[in-house]
Amino acid sequence: MDSIAVILARGGSRGIPRKNIADFCGKPLIAWTIEQAYAAEKISSVWVSSDDAEILEVSRHYGAETIERPAAIADDKASSESGWLHALDFFDAEDIPIDNLVTPQCTSPVRTPDDFDNAISIFEGDELDSLFSATSVPDFNLWRADDAGTLDSFTYDFRRRERRQEKPEQFLENGSFWLTRPHIMRDTGNRLGGNIGVWQMAFWKSFQIDEPEDLQFCETLMRHYLPEQATP
Repeated sequence: MDSIAVILARGGSRGIPRKNIADFCGKPLIAWTIEQAYAAEKISSVWVSSDDAEILEVSRHYGAETIERPAAIADDKASSESGWLHALDFFDAEDIPIDNLVTPQCTSPVRTPDDFDNAISIFEGDELDSLFSATSVPDFNLWRADDAGTLDSFTYDFRRRERRQEKPEQFLENGSFWLTRPHIMRDTGNRLGGNIGVWQMAFWKSFQIDEPEDLQFCETLMRHYLPEQATP
């Protein structure tokens, strides 16, 4: 089946200027996701969608094909779905067949090509419509405040604190990537819908780069856990 990866990489970034091409372990940040996707056996092609000429040039240098995204759907208010839908329209116009849309975030570089291949195998084998990457967090106790400021322990009951082994399995969506059937994206305008599945990743693969300190932290993870990748 034709599983195509589409990486969204707009030019603007508030937390880290020019984040998508910032240096990460000796290469532009986006290069890691491009190369990981290309190394996956089940991904047939890799595309980068951007409004930024430099990002598109860097992406082509690392082997990706490119889509020029209109500025109107590339600012910080535009949804990721708008970029992916634009890519699907581009594929239709260019008569490029696609069965599965793979949508990795280049801000989550700590992963391996096997994550893509194993997730696609589950996606196809279980006849899923969409899938998200996640890490298992059996002992993750979250609180939130309502409009009045009252705190609520909404992922557990603080009055009856269960032991870790007593808790049901729960997943933290980590944002590394999603898989979606094109018709789900078109019909719902959402990356998730229909029969939804999950690809479980190790906890150390579940960190994103949003702020300057995240670059150093994720570099430490990459060099420790994936030294073969971290050497450019």
